[in-house]
Amino acid sequence: MNPEMWHTVDDYISSTLIGPDTALDATLAASDHAGLRAINVAPNQGKFLHLLARIHGARRILEIGTLGGYSAIWLARALPADGALISLEADADTAKIARDNIASAGLADKVTVITGLAADSLHELIRNGTAPFDLIFIDADKSGNPDYLRLTLQLARAGTVMVADNVVRSGRVADRSSNEPDAVGIRRYFDMLAAAPGIDSTAVQTVGIKGWDGFAISIVSDPAAASAALR
Repeated sequence: MNPEMWHTVDDYISSTLIGPDTALDATLAASDHAGLRAINVAPNQGKFLHLLARIHGARRILEIGTLGGYSAIWLARALPADGALISLEADADTAKIARDNIASAGLADKVTVITGLAADSLHELIRNGTAPFDLIFIDADKSGNPDYLRLTLQLARAGTVMVADNVVRSGRVADRSSNEPDAVGIRRYFDMLAAAPGIDSTAVQTVGIKGWDGFAISIVSDPAAASAALR
């Protein structure tokens, strides 16, 4: 493994295909100044999410795990004029930082950050009869992924795309001797994806400035059948 080269290639991709971005750079700076952990997606990964949302024609996006709002900004920029993104953040102070960053990026009218434990917020969205989402991005505590899958299926429609980040964990996901809660949660998430009818999935490994990791991507064809199978 050559992490130095991974960084070099990521920097090359970002500088060549993405370039500087005042709002996103300010978001990273504000998040760092506030002491938030630098666990946001990399710029090329953010652009990937942005393009995926555009390719899919997403009008409604759900994000689990806001942090400083970096990925929310990438995703919200892909929305049409009447689109909306709901992002869930457990920590109130972090949510305020994210709201400020999102507002500075000119996206406050499209993004709503809800504070509270993600599972609680998802239950509330379900109780309120929230309209289904076109794209769901799961990027919070990985030990919670099984619960997030069960709940977000109740907020999905036929055609909803789901993306879960950080699913490789430097290979620990495939190490059955690892009892790390996040690795266990991801393995359970994969097992559930494999077992449920009405949802088709794969996962891709990545290397770069975020180390050795990866993402899972799924498309839901029958959310009711998938949800019933996972109860």
